[in-house]
Amino acid sequence: MSTDNPAAPVGLKARSLRLWGMIDAFVQREWRWIIVIAWLLIAAYLLNRYAAAIQYLSLSDTDDNMRYLQVRDWLAGQSWWDLRQHRMAPPDGANIHWSRLVDLPIAALMLFFGLFAGRSRAEELAVGVAPLLPMLLLMLALAFIARRLSDNGRGHGWFIAMLLPLGAGMGLSMFMPLRVDHHGWQLALTTTALAGLVDRKWMRGGIIAGVASALSVIIGMEMLVYLVGAGALIALRWIFKEGAARRARPYALALCGTSAIGYALFASNANRAPVCDAISPVWVSVLVLSAGILYALTLLPLRGWLQRLVAATVGGAIILAFAWLSWPQCVTDIYGISPELQKSWLIYIREAKPIYVQARSSWVPMISLPAAGLLCGLIGCWAARRDSERLWAWATVTLMIAFAIALTFWQIRAGPAAQLLAIAPVAWAGWAVIVTLFTGSWGRRALAVPAALVLIWASSAYFFYPKVANAMNSAFAPANNAQSAAASNDRAPTKTNRAVPGNNGANAVPNVAGNAKPAEKAPTGARRPEVRCRTRPALKPLDQLAPATIFTLVDLGPRVIAVTHHTVIAGPYHRNEDAILDVHHAFDGSPEAFREIAGKRGATYLLYCPGFPEGTIYQRRSPKGFYARLARGETFDFLSSITLKFPAELPYRLYRIEPMDKTAKPRSAPDSKEIPQETR
Repeated sequence: MSTDNPAAPVGLKARSLRLWGMIDAFVQREWRWIIVIAWLLIAAYLLNRYAAAIQYLSLSDTDDNMRYLQVRDWLAGQSWWDLRQHRMAPPDGANIHWSRLVDLPIAALMLFFGLFAGRSRAEELAVGVAPLLPMLLLMLALAFIARRLSDNGRGHGWFIAMLLPLGAGMGLSMFMPLRVDHHGWQLALTTTALAGLVDRKWMRGGIIAGVASALSVIIGMEMLVYLVGAGALIALRWIFKEGAARRARPYALALCGTSAIGYALFASNANRAPVCDAISPVWVSVLVLSAGILYALTLLPLRGWLQRLVAATVGGAIILAFAWLSWPQCVTDIYGISPELQKSWLIYIREAKPIYVQARSSWVPMISLPAAGLLCGLIGCWAARRDSERLWAWATVTLMIAFAIALTFWQIRAGPAAQLLAIAPVAWAGWAVIVTLFTGSWGRRALAVPAALVLIWASSAYFFYPKVANAMNSAFAPANNAQSAAASNDRAPTKTNRAVPGNNGANAVPNVAGNAKPAEKAPTGARRPEVRCRTRPALKPLDQLAPATIFTLVDLGPRVIAVTHHTVIAGPYHRNEDAILDVHHAFDGSPEAFREIAGKRGATYLLYCPGFPEGTIYQRRSPKGFYARLARGETFDFLSSITLKFPAELPYRLYRIEPMDKTAKPRSAPDSKEIPQETR
C-alpha cells in the first residue's frame, strides 16, 4: 500500500501529459477546421444579435447603402461596367469610383436566398451574411501569422489570434452584419498579404502576397500604402537574403497577372480613364511595371547584398520616374478634391483627421491594441534574434504595425488596420503569459501577472475604458461632470461615429452586446429624430409620392434612395463635387439661392431632418443661411408642407418646392403618376 501511493501521482501526471499530447497533436493538425467552426459560432451569434436590424435593413452607413444599391441595380439589369448611380446627382447621375469585385459575394447571396425567400427578405439576409465572409479569411490569416511567429510553429497563440478581433473595436466594426461596404475585404486581404510575407514556403507565400495585394487594389485604393510597404519588404528581403528570389518572383508574377486580369474584368467604364482613385490605367501600369522590374532584377547575376541594393535602387527610381512623368496628378493628390470642397466638406469628416485631434475617449481605446502589438513585436524580435527566418517574420510584422500606427497620425481611418495587424504579436505574448502562469517559476509568474493585465486591457479597451473613465470622473470630478453635462445640453449636437459627414463607419464600435435593434424598436434614447430619419419605416412613406427628386442632406441621400423610389441631389462621394457643393451652397445661402439651385437640379421636394449632424454644420457655419432659418422654424412662401399617411409622427418635415419657373415640369420617373397629397 505504501509503495502504491507515490506511484499514483506519477501515473496521473503521465496520463495527463499523454492526453495533452494527443490534444495538442490534434489541434496542430486540424487548426484550420477549428477556426471554421469558431467562425460559424461567431457568425451565428452576431446574426442573432443583429436579427432585428437585418429585418429592417438598417444600413446606417452611407457606403453600405450605396453598395447595396449598386448590387441591386446590377441584378435588376444595369450594365456590369456601369457603376453610375442614376438616382443621385441628376440629370447625369453620380459617378461612383468602386469596382464590382465586392458585389459578387453579395449578389451571390441575394440569388441564393432568393431561391427560398422573397426578394426583399433575400436582400436583407444577404447584407446580413456578406460582411461575415471576409471575417473567416481574416481569422485564418491572423492564426497563420501567429503560428509563424511561434517557435517552430508550436504553441497555441493562434487560438487567441483567432478570437482577438472581437476586441478590436474599429477593426471588428468592418465585419459586422450589414457592413457590406468593401473595407472588411480590404482589411482581410491586407492581413492575408502579410501572412504571405512571413510564410516559410517562399513560393506559396509570394503567390498569396501578390494575389491578395492585387485584389485589395482592385477593390479600392484605401490600403495601397500597406501594399506598397509589403512589396518593399519583399524587395528588402531579396536584397539581404540569398535565395529570397524564390518568394520575390512568384510575388511579382502574381501581382502583375492579378492586377491586369482584375482591371480587365472589374474596372468600370469611368475607370477606363486615367483616374487616380480606383483601379485604372494609372495603377495597372504602375503595378505591372513594378512587378516586371522586380522579376527582372531577380534574374540578374548579382553577387552580394550591395549589388542587389544598387540594382533595387535603380529599379525603384525607374518606377518613381515613370509614375511622376506619366501620372503626376496621382502622385500629388489621388482624390483630386478642390480647395472649396476640402474647406466645405472634407474637413468635417472625422476619419480623415489625425489621432492627436481626437477626444481621449476615442484615441485611447483606438491605439491601445496597436501599441501593445508594437511592444510585443519588439519583444518577439528579441526572442527570435538567434533564428534568422523567424526574426524576419517578427521584423516584418513589427514594421507593418509601426507603419500603421504612424498612419493614424495622418488619418484615423488607418486605425482598423493598425488594430488587426497588431493581433498576432499580442496573441503570441498572451500564450507565453498563459504558459508562464501555469509552468513557470514563482518569480516568472509574478512578472506574468501584470503582463497579463496589460494584454487584457489592450485587447478589451473598448469595453473597459468607458467604465474606467466614468468611474474616475465620478470619483474625482463630480462637480466638473455636472458643469460639463449642463454645458453640453446648450451646444449643438456633435458629430460622432457614422453620423458625421462622409464617415465610413471606421470609428464605430460594433454592438456585440445585443442591442443592435432598429431605431423604431430601440429604447427611448434612440428615438431622436436624427436617428429615426434613417430608418426604413420612417422613410418608406415617401413612396406614397410619385418618383421625384428630393433635396436633402448629403449624408442622408444614399439612405433615401436605398429604401424609396426617389432621386436625391448628392451623396458623400468625391467624384460628384458639383452636386455636393450645390447642397452646401443651397443650405448655406439665402432662400432665393436654395430655390434657384433646387430648380436647377429639378428638385420637387425638400426633406428636413431636425438635429441631423450634417445640418448642425450649416447652422453653425451660416446662422443666417437657409438651413439655419428653416431649423429655427421660419416659413417660406415657396415651400408648402406635405403630410404623409403614417400611424405616428414622422421624424422629418417634408415640403413641396414651388419652382421659380411655374411652367417647369418637375423631374420624375417616366410615366409616373403622382398620387394626391394633403398639404397644409
